[in-house]
Amino acid sequence: MTAKIIDGTAIAERVRAELTGAVAAFTARAGRKPGLGIVLVGERADSQIYVRNKLKTAAEIGIDAKLSAMPATATLAEILSTVGTLNADSATDAILVQSPLPDPLGPGAMQQVFDAIDPSKDVDGVTPINVGRLVQNRAELVPCTPAGIIELLRRTHVQIAGARAVVIGRSEIVGKPVALLLLHRHATVTICHSRTTDLSKITSKADILIAALGRPGFVHRSFVKPGATVIDVGINRVTDALTAKDLLGDTSPRLADFARRGSIVVGDVHREVMKVAGAVTPVPGGVGPMTIAMVLSNTLKAAELRTGGPSIGDRQ
Repeated sequence: MTAKIIDGTAIAERVRAELTGAVAAFTARAGRKPGLGIVLVGERADSQIYVRNKLKTAAEIGIDAKLSAMPATATLAEILSTVGTLNADSATDAILVQSPLPDPLGPGAMQQVFDAIDPSKDVDGVTPINVGRLVQNRAELVPCTPAGIIELLRRTHVQIAGARAVVIGRSEIVGKPVALLLLHRHATVTICHSRTTDLSKITSKADILIAALGRPGFVHRSFVKPGATVIDVGINRVTDALTAKDLLGDTSPRLADFARRGSIVVGDVHREVMKVAGAVTPVPGGVGPMTIAMVLSNTLKAAELRTGGPSIGDRQ
């Protein structure tokens, strides 16, 4: 058996196409475009790529996305001031602070910045108020990567209600919220992490397996129930040639990319999983494009909520 590839790029394109008309309708009604403010601190190459993609796709569907770029030397007070300015800007409907922040700011800086975002503009659902609403299953603005995962499952007709779902990873932005979203849709959910014993014994019973731990190729075929749907959230940059060859396979065309660039991005799921799973999301081209699509969707939703327009749920 060879698993079906879940094409996140194609599904994200459909989501953006659906949003384009709704964005145009909002613009006609409100007299302005929905506004997204992105804060980028530092010069991390991967963060710059993510932000550039968000700016590009936002512009393509008619969202006014503006970047506040700050140097890596920016202080926490300066970042909080930038967030405060966006909070007060009536043309900014949604705010996204690209993570991670530079290490010198300290381990608690990201949460302080998240706490400072106006909950009505919290495009990634990271403020305490929106997290609490998510727990109670009444969130309007849901974290974008988990929302994208649910949308992938929905649009590929994967049965969630009654399914056994296992999430590997307990982060605040992926693991915990996606577990809640699955639970709200009547899955039986188990969260695993670095201290889980007999991990593969637990994961191999999952109908839906979400891998969000940040370790390249960690999930092998022994972790996977035959026919299961496997969602790979990992984004790992590999620079070792032997590791790249193991993860990609001897005949992968991506080895040429590795030879040219000296690195390659891979997920948390090993290629051997393709031999046992029913469906797998690729990296790249799986969850990543859906995350960006959900940023756009949440930006429009925040704009509509702030101006009293129809919600996205009303349009479906």
